[in-house]
Amino acid sequence: MLSIISPAKTLDFETPSTTQAVTQPDYLEHSQSLIEILRDYSPQRLAALMGISDKLAGLNAARYADWHPPFSLDNAKPAAQAFQGDVYVGLDAANFSDADNAFAQSHLRILSGLYGLLRPLDLIQPYRLEMGIRLENPAGKDLYAFWQKTLTQDLDRAIAASNSKVLVNLASNEYSKAIDFKQLEADVVSPVFKDEKNGQFKIISFYAKKARGLMAAWLIQKQVEDPRALLDFNVAGYRYAADESTSGKPVFRRREADRDAA
Repeated sequence: MLSIISPAKTLDFETPSTTQAVTQPDYLEHSQSLIEILRDYSPQRLAALMGISDKLAGLNAARYADWHPPFSLDNAKPAAQAFQGDVYVGLDAANFSDADNAFAQSHLRILSGLYGLLRPLDLIQPYRLEMGIRLENPAGKDLYAFWQKTLTQDLDRAIAASNSKVLVNLASNEYSKAIDFKQLEADVVSPVFKDEKNGQFKIISFYAKKARGLMAAWLIQKQVEDPRALLDFNVAGYRYAADESTSGKPVFRRREADRDAA
C-alpha cells in the first residue's frame, strides 16, 4: 500500500538531518529544466506569477540561482524533514527510526512542483514552486502538463512495488490533480478528517492537514500493508465513522473533548 502527501511552503534547512541514510531524487533533470525557466524570471515577475510579496520573490529568485546538483547533506536535506507545514507536524519524520525510514522509502511519496515525486529520504534544496502555478513550459501551460504523465506512470510502478494495489491519497486537491487516477491500476482511497465544532463535524483545514500527516506516520510506524487495517486508525482522538464513509472515502471524526486532550 502506498500513500501520497503534499509538500509544504514552510521549510527548515537550519536543523540538521537526523539520518545519514539519504537518497537522490529521481527527476533532477526535469527539475533542472524548470529551474532554467525560473531563472529567466525577475523577482517582480515571480511575485506576479506566484502571488507572493517582493521579499519572498527575491528570496526565491536567489534560491533558483543557487540551486545546483550534486545534492549532499552539506547543501540539501531529506524532503520529509525539510518540509515543515501542518502535514509534517503530524508526520514528525525527524523522529522516525531506521526501520520507519526504510518502510517509508517504499510506501510514501511526496508530490512536488519542482521535484515531481519524492521519497522521504530524497535530498532537496530550498525552493518554492506550487503545483497549481501556471508556469509555461515545453509540455504546456502549467505544471500539471509538465508532470502528470510521468508521475502517473511512475506512481503506478511504485504502487505495484509496495505489494498492494491500493493508493492512500493524503494529498491536497492542488497536488492530487497532478495524478491521473483513472490511469492507475489501483484502488484509490482518500481519507476525510472531520473535527467537531459547535456540535457539528466539519473539515477544518488546519486539523485535517495535521491528521493527514498523523495517518501517514501511523501507516509507516505500524507498517500497515492491509488496506482493511486503515479503518483501525485511532490517533489523537480520530475514529472511523462508518455511517459517513464510503469504500473510497473513509471518514474519521474527532470530538472537541478528544481534540483538547490530544
